[in-house]
Amino acid sequence: MHKTLIVTNDFPPRPGGIQAFLHNMALRLDPERLVVYASTWKRGREGAEATAAFDAEQPFTVVRDRTTMLLPTPGATRTAVGLLREHGCTSVWFGAAAPLGLMAPALRKAGAQRLVATTHGHEVGWAQLPAARRLLGRIGDATDTITYLGEYTRSRIATALSAGAAGRMVQLPPGVDEKTFHPGSGGAEVRARLGLTERPVVVCVSRLVPRKGQDTLILAMPLILAAEPDAVLLIVGGGPYEKELRRLVRETGVEASVRFTGAVPWTELPAHFGAGDVFAMPCRTRRGGLDVEGLGIVYLEASATGLPVVAGDSGGAPDAVLDGETGWVVRGGSVEEAAERIVALLGDSELRQRMGERGRQWVEEKWRWDLLAERLKELL
Repeated sequence: MHKTLIVTNDFPPRPGGIQAFLHNMALRLDPERLVVYASTWKRGREGAEATAAFDAEQPFTVVRDRTTMLLPTPGATRTAVGLLREHGCTSVWFGAAAPLGLMAPALRKAGAQRLVATTHGHEVGWAQLPAARRLLGRIGDATDTITYLGEYTRSRIATALSAGAAGRMVQLPPGVDEKTFHPGSGGAEVRARLGLTERPVVVCVSRLVPRKGQDTLILAMPLILAAEPDAVLLIVGGGPYEKELRRLVRETGVEASVRFTGAVPWTELPAHFGAGDVFAMPCRTRRGGLDVEGLGIVYLEASATGLPVVAGDSGGAPDAVLDGETGWVVRGGSVEEAAERIVALLGDSELRQRMGERGRQWVEEKWRWDLLAERLKELL
């Protein structure tokens, strides 16, 4: 691997799926051949201290821009070029192609021999908007390869690229740490702490935003409770939709059967997955396709934990499920379909075990971080 400069607005301690993706990949690259240029998490003393503490723990060099939103401005581009030259980097990995990939021509001119730009879900939206679509095309032509999560995102993003750039696309999805997410992750302790030991648990681990479908699960609870009266929905995570979801719980009359944990530390997430009997996140596409699920790594983390999954059909979410084998894909927003599949799983322990075991096997075969990091090394 060439010595590599990662340019990204998405990096811990800022929380999120893209941030975790980049950090997990970075940890599997040679730290002596890696420099990260990233934004600062948030303003103020607390944000600065958290960022500094995180950076000090990393085995590689991290350089922070003072801004909380790194954009391809002339100043940020000059800084990236300076870091490339100072550290002798000859490869660049843009953690999110849009918009930071617009720095590519300047970095190429400064000596970068390999430029890789990774896409997630938001670039699908870019591909639908005329001005953003043109910028995405420029990024494709200026880089050596654009990576994609799955077939859904590839097919949408490729329409904004030239034929040559589209032909150079390579799949690079996030992975799962199968040693962290596993059937013995501590779920029993979480269930005991929450008083759920004897209850069937449907767990949803995700940021609380409308696209994820926690509201669909709440509306499905009366149907689920008709078949499984002791069932409980465990909603794990925080986010701006929490107030609306709590209101919906009250209006639906299922307060005794829904628990909110709020945001939990990353180290406790495997145990919260393991607290469930079934994992469900019936995500849906919103805003005419501009708000879409890129992949849905939580489905794979649930599979690694040995849970069957119920996923929505938004964007690339079906790529993270073997429909009928590791779980089921339902129409996003369909209360009846979600309830039907969840009831079927809660009522059949053998089915849950079979799907959970198949999911764990699939993760070990295809989605391990070490396998995907090797692919990134080859690209760089």
